[in-house]
Amino acid sequence: MDSDGETTDLLAFERELWSAEGSVRVAGVDEAGRGCLAGPVVAGAVMMPPNVAERLYRGELAQLTDSKQLTALQRERFFEILTHTPGVDAATGSASAEEIDRINILAATHLAMRRAVEALSGPPTHVLVDGLPVKGLPVPSTAIVKGDAKSFLIAAASVMAKVTRDHLMIALDARYPGYHFAENKGYGSQSHLAGLYRLGSCPEHRHTFRPVQDVEQRLPGFDFE
Repeated sequence: MDSDGETTDLLAFERELWSAEGSVRVAGVDEAGRGCLAGPVVAGAVMMPPNVAERLYRGELAQLTDSKQLTALQRERFFEILTHTPGVDAATGSASAEEIDRINILAATHLAMRRAVEALSGPPTHVLVDGLPVKGLPVPSTAIVKGDAKSFLIAAASVMAKVTRDHLMIALDARYPGYHFAENKGYGSQSHLAGLYRLGSCPEHRHTFRPVQDVEQRLPGFDFE
């Protein structure tokens, strides 16, 4: 359903591609964690044949939409469906915090998306991508602004990316206690910033991002206590 309360056909973009000769292997791609201060950026890629997509769209995944609009419980349930339904090809790719610092967040996001597409069991013939055009994808693509709320496959990819990254950040919370990664998933929450100021940065922080840079340089006025 869109902002005007009207129902959106989330398979409209997919059906258009499926109807075109030679464009039957369509994948959706989305990312999670681009705006975080710590951890990798993770991309999801989901591909499935038209009959499987139509069945899931009318059935088990009828409530699927942008992962940010779903509850954690819904995301986990949809993740299980996507990863255990025959015919659904779901994969993820990531770029580490070190890679983000080295090549910048935009290039790292595109790298994670390419890795996710390449991790699919077979190459798609076309990719639907959330947001702006992505450089470096191995196949032709169409960028859709707010695509995670307009495309079924992009919405599915957003769930793959978000749940996979959340699980990674929960694991990092046990490895680097004090930053509350399990709670904030690496975003700049007050508890994260307080831990960052108290403990300094860890190897999973993005050292080119502010306020991580501010903490490392101990700039005047940076105090969350």
